Amino acid sequence: MSLAVNLLLLVFLLVMALAVLKTRHLFAMAMLFGLYSLLVAGLFVVLDAPDVAFTEAAVGTGISTVLMLVTLASTKSGHELVSSEKSRAAPLIICVVMGALLIYGTHDLAELGDASSAPHQEVAARYIEKGQEETGVPNLVTAVLASYRGFDTLGEVTVVLTAGIGVLMLLGNRKKLRVKELANGK
Repeated sequence: MSLAVNLLLLVFLLVMALAVLKTRHLFAMAMLFGLYSLLVAGLFVVLDAPDVAFTEAAVGTGISTVLMLVTLASTKSGHELVSSEKSRAAPLIICVVMGALLIYGTHDLAELGDASSAPHQEVAARYIEKGQEETGVPNLVTAVLASYRGFDTLGEVTVVLTAGIGVLMLLGNRKKLRVKELANGK
């Protein structure tokens, strides 16, 4: 069942990525990016990473989509994508090289969900045996998120907070510009 859901989500991700590449309308592209991020968040939920899924949903689906739509609404030009005649070889080469490096970097990772692998066993045993002693927190999950992964959690919260402040600043600037335009009779 889980494999079928993973494959279905990956197929939807591929279809969404191709749709983003093929669309010429920027509004539709922004909405498709939002849907893509929502599918990625769903994939993270299926892969038992709810904290990452929450961050992806908040930042990728919510804030990024709002920022793209506000940017489109703030520009006076048309919303059609203007193509340039520049070479597409360099970005393609960079993507292929980076993809190959990412695949190479994952070749020695433990199988996804394999709790019997040595690194998982060592880390899990350490958290269970010494978690309360080292952190002083009685709840193991809280100890992992707040103490062992404290900087990671702080980073996630900082990203969400910064993005939220950015959206509020953009929306505030947009209102100020609209008031100026109305005052000038435009």
